[in-house]
Amino acid sequence: MNHDLARNKMEVSIKADQLTKRYGDFIAANALSFEVYKGEIFGFLGANGAGKTTAMRMLCGLSTPSSGSATIAGFDIYKQTEQIKKNIGYMSQKFSLYEDLTVLENIRFYGGIYGLSRSELKEKSVALIERLGLQDEANKLVAALPLGWKQKLAFSVAVLHQPRIVFLDEPTGGVDPVTRRQFWDLIYQAADQGVTIFVTTHYMDEAEYCNRISIMVDGRIAALDTPHNLKEQFRVGSMDEVFYHLAREATRVDG
Repeated sequence: MNHDLARNKMEVSIKADQLTKRYGDFIAANALSFEVYKGEIFGFLGANGAGKTTAMRMLCGLSTPSSGSATIAGFDIYKQTEQIKKNIGYMSQKFSLYEDLTVLENIRFYGGIYGLSRSELKEKSVALIERLGLQDEANKLVAALPLGWKQKLAFSVAVLHQPRIVFLDEPTGGVDPVTRRQFWDLIYQAADQGVTIFVTTHYMDEAEYCNRISIMVDGRIAALDTPHNLKEQFRVGSMDEVFYHLAREATRVDG
């Protein structure tokens, strides 16, 4: 866990104030207000249809809010979406690299998108492949890699340009428990370097790894605190029980 988090609390990486997204009469994300600090691992939980993806798309500058405000790495989500995109990394719940390109080609392609110079890209490509132990696989198609290696590669590519914030949308879905734990080691390393991690997950054991947890129900934030404090608040022994306590109050089944 990030030992420098208390020191970093003076620096806010994400700030949302009454952030709302409407689709006609349907309110997908309802008046969301919270702050996330530099180097924090912030878990964003909720059942399907709770509004997690809608909120994440607004924060990434991919969807314009209906009302409210937010800043990401100090940039306004209405007026400075291009600056936001340069300062964040993103990894979706579906594998986000190109399977018909080699490992090295994927790294070079995304590095180019992120604006790295040719010399930076060469240096970072070598370092990344060595760090992941993929020297023998560098020129193999990504499709040939086991799922766990694909996910670790996708995360490493998402932080290749040294973003200030990384958004991870259920990054370990379908991955075995050992590989999931290894993936979280990469998250810890990034957070210890001051990168803010905003992660959605449906694995409640992963919620325990976060500095703080937000739980959405029907488009609203129903609870927000450390895993320890949430378990104390609801007088339960696990995040599973906290989640079920809140989720059973949900009325949405989709959306």
